[in-house]
This record gives sequence, C-alpha cells and structure tokens, in this order.
Amino acid sequence: MPPDFMFSVKCHKDLTHKFLLSPRQESYGILNQSLRICNELRAEILHIQTPPSFNPDERLKDIRDLLTSVDFGGVRLAWEIRGRMAQGTIELMRDLGIIHCTDISREMPAVDSDILYTRLFGMGEHNLYQFDDAELMEIDSRVKEKSRGRAYLTFHGARMYSDAARLKVYEKNGTFPKVTKAVGLESLKMVLEEDAKFPATKGELVEKQGWKVFDLTETEHVHASVLLEKLPDRKYESVEEVIGALR
Repeated sequence: MPPDFMFSVKCHKDLTHKFLLSPRQESYGILNQSLRICNELRAEILHIQTPPSFNPDERLKDIRDLLTSVDFGGVRLAWEIRGRMAQGTIELMRDLGIIHCTDISREMPAVDSDILYTRLFGMGEHNLYQFDDAELMEIDSRVKEKSRGRAYLTFHGARMYSDAARLKVYEKNGTFPKVTKAVGLESLKMVLEEDAKFPATKGELVEKQGWKVFDLTETEHVHASVLLEKLPDRKYESVEEVIGALR
C-alpha cells in the first residue's frame, strides 16, 4: 500500500435507514464499531448517508443527542443527505463540524468546512457514467473554489478508476490522457466493441453507450453521444454498420 494511501469508512446503513440516527443502544453500537474500524485503518472520514425519505429537520434533537454523546476522536463525520435539507440541519452541521457530502458535479455543499468530501457519480442513471474532459475540469474548478483545506474526491461511476486517474494527470500536467489507442471513429468503434448489443436502435445506442468517453481527437475526449446522436434514426446490426453510417 502506498504510504500516502488513505481509507474512508462508510457507516452501516442500519444507523440511518433502520434506527434513523436516533439515540438508542443499537445506534451507539454501530457508531462505536465504525470508529474502531476507522482507527484500525487510520481513516479520517466516517461517511453516513440518509435516504430520500428521511427529513433531518424533523429529528434534530435526536440527531444532536446521538452525535454529541459519541467521542469521534480525530475522525470527521461526512453526511450525505439524499432527501430534504432545511436550515435547521445546516445549523446542526455547522455546530458539530459535520462535513456536508455532495456530488459536486451536481450540487455544491450547503455547509462550509475545512474539509471537502465528495462522492462523484455523474449525470447517468445510478452510477453508469464516465466524466468527459469538460466535466472533470469543472469538478477541479469547483474543488478549488470550495475547498479551504483538504479535499477528498471519491469516484463511484462505472469508470471510476479511469476518471480518477485522468483527473490526477490533468492536475499534474494540465492535459488529459487518451482513453483509447485511436482517435475519431476508430476510437468510438473500440468503445462500442466493449459491450454493445445488436441489433440496436439509435435511441438504444445513445442510452446504453452514449455515457462512455472516447477520443474525438488527440486532445478532445468527449461522450460517445456526441457522435451517436448524429446517426440516422433506425436499427443497426453491428458496430461496423454504426461506424459506416457515421463516415
């Protein structure tokens, strides 16, 4: 393991989905066990995620009672709120030094913090997405705008390792590496050959393959939808037929 490698820990969802952050024995048990894991891994961030149906403003006292009764030591809590978030929750997070975890490609944190912690999924359905150059540049810009200290970027898309690596290269060199060994239609062909199913309509190709990134030129790396949207609206039997229609 590299010496600068760092874990973060995601708390068991029973705390947020079953016990709803209430101050009860089971909640304390989950938190304390999670903190023991953080200490073993030397993780500085403990992440919790509440579901869309959960309204923290209706449970502020319970949440405060729970979180102020636990010794977090040097571990910081990062809270990802999938549902409603009102002023009371924002004030609670400020009071307790809780990091507001968002996907900054979609939403900026509502609470300023000395640590930025973001989980990056992108604009696809669930985690079926790959960031293109422009989106990675925007993420980099938002991090620099919002971060007042350390910033943790955790990628969760289908190409998360590639996305993270490409952003690191950009931060170091100011340019993005290629994603294939070709450019233009040949690059698109390589991307489609990975798993495209045929026969397929134009709409199906845009939906299932358009989120991927290919090398339009040596320096432009864009979503496959840029070219797939230009296809005539009909059914295609093979990758070769798709590429032929785009020539």
